Amino acid sequence: MNYDEIIAELRKKLGDSREENEKILKAEAERFVNEKNAAGVDAVSQLVYENMPEERRAEVDRITHVDGVRLDEMYKKIVDHINKGEYVEAKPLAERLYKKITVEFREGETAKFVSLRNPFEDNLYQILFKPDKKLNRAPYDFATFITSYAYIMLETGSPLDAIPILKKAEEFNPVDVGPKFELCEVYKLLKNKKRLLETTREILKVASSPVAIARAYANVGYILTDFQEYEDAACFYIGSAMFAPNPAIPREMQHLADLKGSPIYRPNREKIIETMNKYEIEFGPNQKVIEIAAQMSLDYQKKNEIPNAVRTLKILYNLTLDEQVKKTILAYEPEARMIVPADNEEKPNIQQTVNNVPENDEN
Repeated sequence: MNYDEIIAELRKKLGDSREENEKILKAEAERFVNEKNAAGVDAVSQLVYENMPEERRAEVDRITHVDGVRLDEMYKKIVDHINKGEYVEAKPLAERLYKKITVEFREGETAKFVSLRNPFEDNLYQILFKPDKKLNRAPYDFATFITSYAYIMLETGSPLDAIPILKKAEEFNPVDVGPKFELCEVYKLLKNKKRLLETTREILKVASSPVAIARAYANVGYILTDFQEYEDAACFYIGSAMFAPNPAIPREMQHLADLKGSPIYRPNREKIIETMNKYEIEFGPNQKVIEIAAQMSLDYQKKNEIPNAVRTLKILYNLTLDEQVKKTILAYEPEARMIVPADNEEKPNIQQTVNNVPENDEN
């Protein structure tokens, strides 16, 4: 169903009691979020807004609008400029959006806003980071909104200014690899190997797809190439291809051979793991992420919440390629695609450099 059909259907379920309507809409919102139904989420949001007392609506308008434009609509304008390569035009809009978010949704002494996008991220965050403050759900994906501002800063020649912006994006969603990958792009530009390795370790603690793991390894291969550590770079590039094939990897291997001036031989699995250990980089998914996906899938199956169970099982299968998990998925969903990356959105991929001298400072 489209937005109009969904909102019409939801209106039929609502009555005259504001409290009862709130319960109904909360349940519907959770359902649409789990289904990744954007039109459904938008419809529920509109009805939640309509269900509020007038004074509450006025307060919501104040904190969710900037220059008279709703925050998500402002973000769409920014993305439109980015897609057209209009970074100068996008920058003031992104700056105003960033300031609005960081002022209206700032962290307090006892509570903080988070932009966790689904139950898996929620569980991952709660278990890995053990927050000691009350978590308030932000109305939009602020981690992504803020990351786009940092991307604009990169494209307009201010990579250092992008770092604190990305740190703020991480605060809204510490288990989203997007801001962390953008940090890696900054450190690649600055040739700061130390910081890139640190950020890669953080990525691998929360990575929930083979695509994310592969990209993390490729980033390390890139920075090691800059530092003329060609054999080690090859280990990371081949390790990347083991988790998600990429047509760029053979080209990178040839580039390594050209730079070295002699052949680069394909390392075996043992050599790859040994090399990654040297840089304190984990080979493969974090075991804790696997355990969380496995436990969530079992819990959903016990509750007979099959769509949620299947989504979590797909995360588990993509990380483990376990045949029993595959059989379980196919039992619920015979036509299921077996590799469904959790974060397959296009992300900026910076390949140029801004200086020729690697950084050795501690910043």
